[in-house]
Amino acid sequence: MDAALSDYVVFTGGWSKPQNRQRIGTWSSRRPARYILEQKCRLEYNGKQRYLYSSCSEVMGAGAGSFSASCFQLDCPRVFLLVKTFPSQRRDAKELWELLFSDPLQWWDHRFDKTNFRYPDFKHKTTEESLWIDKWSTPSWVRSELATLAPGTIPRNAYSWSVRITRYVKDGQSGKALELFQDMQKQGVKPDKFTFVSVLKACASLFALEEGRYIHAQVLSSGCDLDIYVWNGLVDMYGKCGSIYDACIVFNTMPEHDVVSWNSMIAAYEKCGYGEKALECFQQMHREQIEPDAITFLGGLNACSSLLAIDEGKKIHQNVIEHGFESDIFIASSLIDMYARCGAVEDGWRVFSDAEQRDVVLWNSMIMGYLKCANWNKAWALFQQMQEEGVKPNSATFVGILNGCAEVAALEEGRRLHAQTIQGNWASDAYVGTCLVDMYIKCGCVQDARRVFSNMPVRSVVSWNVMIHGYLQCGQGERVLQLFQQMQQEKVNLDSITFLGIVNACASVAALEEGWSVHASIIRARLEMDIFMENCLVHMYAKCGSIEDSCRVFRNMSKWDGISWNAMLEGYAMHGLGNEALLLFEEMCWKDIRMDDCTFLSLLSALSHSGLVDEGGYCFESMSPIYGVQATVKHYCCMVDLYGRLGLLDEAEDIIKTMRHQPDACVWMVLLNACRIHNNVQVGERAAMHVFESDPENESGYVLLSNIYAAAGNWDSTHQARTKRGEHKQQACTLMS
Repeated sequence: MDAALSDYVVFTGGWSKPQNRQRIGTWSSRRPARYILEQKCRLEYNGKQRYLYSSCSEVMGAGAGSFSASCFQLDCPRVFLLVKTFPSQRRDAKELWELLFSDPLQWWDHRFDKTNFRYPDFKHKTTEESLWIDKWSTPSWVRSELATLAPGTIPRNAYSWSVRITRYVKDGQSGKALELFQDMQKQGVKPDKFTFVSVLKACASLFALEEGRYIHAQVLSSGCDLDIYVWNGLVDMYGKCGSIYDACIVFNTMPEHDVVSWNSMIAAYEKCGYGEKALECFQQMHREQIEPDAITFLGGLNACSSLLAIDEGKKIHQNVIEHGFESDIFIASSLIDMYARCGAVEDGWRVFSDAEQRDVVLWNSMIMGYLKCANWNKAWALFQQMQEEGVKPNSATFVGILNGCAEVAALEEGRRLHAQTIQGNWASDAYVGTCLVDMYIKCGCVQDARRVFSNMPVRSVVSWNVMIHGYLQCGQGERVLQLFQQMQQEKVNLDSITFLGIVNACASVAALEEGWSVHASIIRARLEMDIFMENCLVHMYAKCGSIEDSCRVFRNMSKWDGISWNAMLEGYAMHGLGNEALLLFEEMCWKDIRMDDCTFLSLLSALSHSGLVDEGGYCFESMSPIYGVQATVKHYCCMVDLYGRLGLLDEAEDIIKTMRHQPDACVWMVLLNACRIHNNVQVGERAAMHVFESDPENESGYVLLSNIYAAAGNWDSTHQARTKRGEHKQQACTLMS
């Protein structure tokens, strides 16, 4: 024997918790110690720990260094223990380093893939002895020798590659995991099923469908034993990548299904927008008597939420109770969310009230449930009750309640929340800070929003987008362009939403040069030029006075929708290009484009500015019988303007009288303005009378009427009109005071 058996001590129990360890005796040559079979034992020798795994007949121990094996009969009959004894003296660091350089193929090389500095740089494949380069006992000559031992000199097997890939996936570095998988193949290492499972998870987290299909092909061609874990990984990957067709094919090809398979399929249907299929899958699983778990119920409840299927949701709720999952916090939160989305928030409240333990997640779900049902008062009261019961709100709580403040413009409560976030150090959170900016903007406090935005330590692109669209809502396009310059200076990665806001800002201030610069930035950023962006560019160039650029963008579009055609028609109307607008309208008819009220409004406006009265009359008369578009007040205003520009005031008055609904002051004001241009007192007096009947305090009507009288030399009537205007103005001031 290499070592005395009395040096060995056997323990049972858990290795991570010392209080669970139980010393059951020592071994001696005279009387072997009795031990408990069918348990994992720890063998300790001179501070060196090794493990023993028991079976019905023998216990195998992992040895270190050279060893000899002996069998000792225990007190239990017909049971033997195979003991691997260890050398009496441990090898020092110098001897191990010499062994490494003499035969590197016997060592694992972890120098360039370890994530914890405590993990060894080298580990022996057999003895599991470890070496650290930075350890004090490392000889000085080791570093120079390691320069000749380049990475890759020590080969790795599939298991070591799988460990590294899995580690990257768990750390959220799926891109590096895929790169490592490629390196593994370049070095000729054949992946096993564990490797494929980890790589499929990486593809799922990156939504890398093409890479996932490539991995799937390798799985089929590798010839490795495909167990249910690989099949489940394929279903999960295709579902998360949005390819429900491939997920169904893999699922139907599987030789067997477990609960994970069904969960992956339900989640795939729900993610791809097939809520009905997800419920069918849930019901089929129940018919096949597969025992569901918590994830199964979560998938079914999410499908009910998306479909607003409250009856099916109540059935799943009953199944949850039958299987004893009603105390699960996540399932309770999903139940509350489902009931709230279906409009049965009181059922959600009962789930919340019956919960044995209510943590911050459950409180957040109930608060969000009231907000989804537009019940701000109860949400705010629940938020206060939550803190009274000693539950501290988290970032999700503040995000939800701040969004509720923004929807109802509750500025006072929003300021209180702002103070609370500062006290709880939540204002530095990017999501909370963005919601504060949005709340102040929707409450009309742009300066406060900008102050919060400027004090944010970390600003995501979403924060910038909220501030940009806040300025747009307040009509401050110049501030948006200043933010755009600041984003470029800080090298912020702009997305399509950012560019949409900046393009609209250029249109609002007619900044053509800035519009050209933004368009060039979009091209350089290689963003996908979707139809929304192209429509905004068409509108922006038209508003900035460059109808040629607007037409060029329109003609280069890969596809058009109704907004695209209307934007181009509106551009022609802005520039008074009636003939071009008419040709575009004919092209729409030829391509069978659906017309709406905006189409005819832009067309009639363009024809009005061009004086094409016959074409305008034909288009107006054909709106309802041919295109099925009912004329509104704005369309009548365009026709009155069209006739009024040409001095056809009687025709303009007649078309007002043919309106199906009561004409308002706006229509008569258009006619009154035309009478001022053409000095028609009689029609002007009738138009003014209708204006004052509809809107007695319309000062503009008195101004236009007095101008008509003055142009005709009727100074008495001019004085009377101005006197009435002054009287109405004095009455208004008296009421205000």
